[in-house]
Amino acid sequence: MSASRRVGIIGVGFGSQVYVPAFASEGWDVVALCSRHADKARKAADAAGVPDIHTDPLELIARRDIDAVGIVTPPGAHHDLTLAALAAGKHVMCEKPFALDAGQATAMRDAAERSGKTAMIGHEFRHTPQRAYIKALLDDGYIGRFQLCTIELFLDRYVTPQPRPATWMALAAEGGGILGALGSHYIDGLRHWFGDVKSVTGRLLTLRPDLADATGRIVEAETDDAFVFTLEFASGGIATMIASFAATPARGAKIAVMGDCGTLIAEQPGPNPMEDGVVAASRGGSPLQPLATPPRYTPFTDSRDHRLMAFRLLVRDFNDGIARGTSPSPNFTDALRCQQVLDAVRESSRAGRTIAVG
Repeated sequence: MSASRRVGIIGVGFGSQVYVPAFASEGWDVVALCSRHADKARKAADAAGVPDIHTDPLELIARRDIDAVGIVTPPGAHHDLTLAALAAGKHVMCEKPFALDAGQATAMRDAAERSGKTAMIGHEFRHTPQRAYIKALLDDGYIGRFQLCTIELFLDRYVTPQPRPATWMALAAEGGGILGALGSHYIDGLRHWFGDVKSVTGRLLTLRPDLADATGRIVEAETDDAFVFTLEFASGGIATMIASFAATPARGAKIAVMGDCGTLIAEQPGPNPMEDGVVAASRGGSPLQPLATPPRYTPFTDSRDHRLMAFRLLVRDFNDGIARGTSPSPNFTDALRCQQVLDAVRESSRAGRTIAVG
């Protein structure tokens, strides 16, 4: 890839922690960062050696010397910024969750297809060794016919002695809530393993609603901090997930995938799969035994951040897509399908019934 390709990153949280070093490590010049707050943008840019900052994302998008844009804002801004970036002729890497609803997601997908630009969604979990190995085992028929998957994710981020500070994560208009923040990753992973979703039953909960606003006044969160859903797949089989940011003690995640011939189990200590994850497996009723993850699923390590290896592999796919004139998966069609499932979980929670998808 030509070293002359340049990218601008909008957002300096996960954007500066992962997007900037990932793109820089995979052959891009990161030439600009954008934040609404100039001091935050300058601090992040100085730390990363990025020359320019912006406080207006549309100014960054309009730059003629930028080939691609990384959109790492709260999801409420994804739709408008993505459409602007595609209209300006930029390739786009958009962070998850993709949009506020499937209507926005459809418009984003359609704009990407019309543009001919490479457009991908930040579901880098597909590239973590544990998840990639499970995908390979499933494709090889290790468990036989898929029947059931269960996922538990229990974290204590919202277990605080005093009401936690109010952020965009508590605002519905910004696309906050744990369902979007982490549920979207798992829904994408389930679709990657088992195919499209046929129907959804779900429930959203707010177990710790009290927040402190900027003045210290107690306000209530508008979004979920726990959820439960059941997905039925068009190809057969069911997946269930229960998750919470308000559980104590934190117990990380456990995934069990069961078929008519075997079982696969993966665990992790926190919200993100680790570089050195292990898969436990059983076939034909034998005891569970750990399977050594083949080295090909960990082509390198990156000590700067445990999320970087997977995200750098995602950027490599992005690079390949640009070279070939395609949008590799996970692309905006994958993002739309995931958004449809997120919408169905929310609708099911409101209506108290199973929702058909597609």
